Amino acid sequence: MLAREGAEASSTGGILYAPHHPAKAKRVIQLFMAGAASHLDLWDFKPDLIKHHGEASDFGEHVEAFQNGLGPWMKPVWDFKPYGGSGKMISEPVAPLGAVVDDIAFVHNLVGKTGVHSQATYLQATGFDRPGFPGMGSWISYGLGSMNDNLPTFVALPDHRGFASNGPKNWAAAFLPAMHQGTIIRPGTKNPIVDLHPPESAEYITKEAEDAGHSLLAKLNRAHASDREGDTRLEARIRSYELAARMQLAAPEALDISQEPAYIKKMYGLARDERKWGKDINRAEEADYFGRKCLTARRLLERGVRFVQIWSGNDNSFPRRNWDSHEDVERDHGPLANGMAVGASALIQDLKQRGMLGDTIILWTTEFGRMPSTQGSKGRDHNPYVFTNWLAGGGIKGGVTHGESDQWGYKPLDRRNPTEVYDIHATIMHLLGIDHEKLTFRKDSIDRRLTDVHGHVIQEILT
Repeated sequence: MLAREGAEASSTGGILYAPHHPAKAKRVIQLFMAGAASHLDLWDFKPDLIKHHGEASDFGEHVEAFQNGLGPWMKPVWDFKPYGGSGKMISEPVAPLGAVVDDIAFVHNLVGKTGVHSQATYLQATGFDRPGFPGMGSWISYGLGSMNDNLPTFVALPDHRGFASNGPKNWAAAFLPAMHQGTIIRPGTKNPIVDLHPPESAEYITKEAEDAGHSLLAKLNRAHASDREGDTRLEARIRSYELAARMQLAAPEALDISQEPAYIKKMYGLARDERKWGKDINRAEEADYFGRKCLTARRLLERGVRFVQIWSGNDNSFPRRNWDSHEDVERDHGPLANGMAVGASALIQDLKQRGMLGDTIILWTTEFGRMPSTQGSKGRDHNPYVFTNWLAGGGIKGGVTHGESDQWGYKPLDRRNPTEVYDIHATIMHLLGIDHEKLTFRKDSIDRRLTDVHGHVIQEILT
């Protein structure tokens, strides 16, 4: 009886038979900049840093720096200009987002809990700064279930160079049923989904042999499950195998961006022309990498995938190709930021022209910001005390800014009322029709939830 009660779910596979309240959105794309993108050099314009550039920094209090980044005040690396009807100031590398800035709500007073990459990444991805908790996509999959029969509910598109801090634990199901973990897809590679098809060398595998093997596995699975009621691991494995079989037909078509018209591929930055980019070929490469993931995400959303997580930046070689710009912000951020902006701008415009932006939430995030003072002469140290997120799409009011950082971009202007990641997560779940306090899972005698015991919906950025 308890096993059946625990297994109850809606027809979509989610635990909720109906939303807690009317939903404004049904899909989410999370854009995660691994390594800590600098709010000061991209979104959060601080004229005082220009005015006092090169002067000894004075924070008015003792500062616990991650490394040694408490040098002089450092002005933004790039010039800022106003864009859109809102006049939002953004910098040169992210200028492509100027075309859609009036669809975006910026949150400039977000605070973190740690300046350590792994902990801060966990916090943004799972709501906790330690391992063992489900990713946001897993919680949404658990609550709402799937919108399709042939593709995963939750997909993670990692950077082509490798995983960010914590690797697959960022999109793991943890204590939720295993079927809700994210599925890794690598667009643009020979095998975007590992082991989706047999290797070319396996000529001995025939349709008859494969059918017989499936039949035997089903018999063994039923026998195994009959003695282990309530254990979700086998059920999740069975469902994953069944889904994999269906994906063999659906996934190749979904991932085949060659079907897209040339103007769409160009909009996403895929029509790379080295003669145009010249010495700035790094920017073209990053636009190709990130734009390909964004275009793939749009195709997955069209086919019923509910949550897509896109990761940018993971390379500790030099010059860096991640956002952890301790040595040289211009060198590290420039190509990544421009590539991200080209892809993200195209994604917003493309969803809008297809009538999908109204029920798709886009969240741009990173683990923390960077300091307004210098590390060395060109870098910036970690700043968990304030940074920026932005949102667009389903139920989000565009062309607005919520919260401010202080004159230096060091801490929130109003230190009594900062925004926390719990508030971002609560707001996204609210737009999906979920009360973040009610979607829980009993674990170790605690009713766990994505937002722990925190979180408030940010009403000011909602339509």
